[in-house]
Amino acid sequence: MCPASAGEVASALLRADGRTPVVPRGRGHSTDGRCLTGGISIDMRGLATVHEVRDACVSVDAGATWREVLEATLPHGRTPPVLTDYLDLTVGGTLSAGGVGGTSHVHGTQAGNVAELEVVTPDGRIARCSPSLDRRLFDAVRGGSGRHGIITRAVLRLVPAPRDVLVCTVPCKDATALLRVQTTAPADHLSGQAKPSGTGWRYEAKAVLFDGRKPPRGLDPSEVETITYWEFADRMTPDVDELIALGEWRRPHPWAIAFLPGVVAAGFIESTLAAMEPEDIGLSGVVLVKALKGTGDTGTPGLADVADPVQFGLLRTASPGCPSPEAMASANERFHERARAAGGVPYPAPPSGWTG
Repeated sequence: MCPASAGEVASALLRADGRTPVVPRGRGHSTDGRCLTGGISIDMRGLATVHEVRDACVSVDAGATWREVLEATLPHGRTPPVLTDYLDLTVGGTLSAGGVGGTSHVHGTQAGNVAELEVVTPDGRIARCSPSLDRRLFDAVRGGSGRHGIITRAVLRLVPAPRDVLVCTVPCKDATALLRVQTTAPADHLSGQAKPSGTGWRYEAKAVLFDGRKPPRGLDPSEVETITYWEFADRMTPDVDELIALGEWRRPHPWAIAFLPGVVAAGFIESTLAAMEPEDIGLSGVVLVKALKGTGDTGTPGLADVADPVQFGLLRTASPGCPSPEAMASANERFHERARAAGGVPYPAPPSGWTG
């Protein structure tokens, strides 16, 4: 079903009557198929309006994408403080996961930058919640993977948007060096990847500086580029177009992501990749590394239990000639077992599965 109001979402949950599984769906983007169900699938794109934009916040339906939010706020010179790398994900979907971006080392998760939510609870109640109103529900649904209700609207915090950004590409000899850049560079936006090479894996950090800031001494980028903030925020569109053209975009994507304690992250990352071949992540697979520089009020349940968390993601694609989706899913299970043994937690938090 494709509801046009929170009331219609509530009606669907009441019809399920506690027996039929109910799963909200945004753009169908999930790490392990959790947007699929044999029960009721609620297409949240019917709730996709970006409402009034104010100086400090914007009210937006949960089915709107971050692209639609940014298109509405940028004319006002404002932006959400944390954006996903890929803008075509829904607000409700990433808030339910937590929502980590390149500015999370400064601002925490997307879920930590919400002023108020409208939520339909499993018993069909439409509730408003915030730090001062029903705080228990507010904390439960942010990063809760849909366990405690379906987000239907959010009031998001906004900050001044930069006009230009300087993107610095920094080669790193290993995971330790990559994490050192991410935890010491005074950058506004930080990200990192490990990429296959002829001699194993090479590491690369991206340090991004807003509005005319210069690379700090010692950063030593191999490449710098100045682009507009919109071009930077929308940087994945050319890659997505290429993946669509290659037929890779719609292949199965068994992803595995975990937050690791900072003290063990470099060793865990290097030992994991040493046991992998490039085909284990697929032709268009990506290995992501992101240090968050401490915990703070991230809004993501379980993340506060990890000291100095580092996000490590194996974004696999089941390309032709590579392991099957089933083999990749099994490898992901082993990855998460190892991460838990090292004191880490899977991301997003595994849903316990509620019914309507």
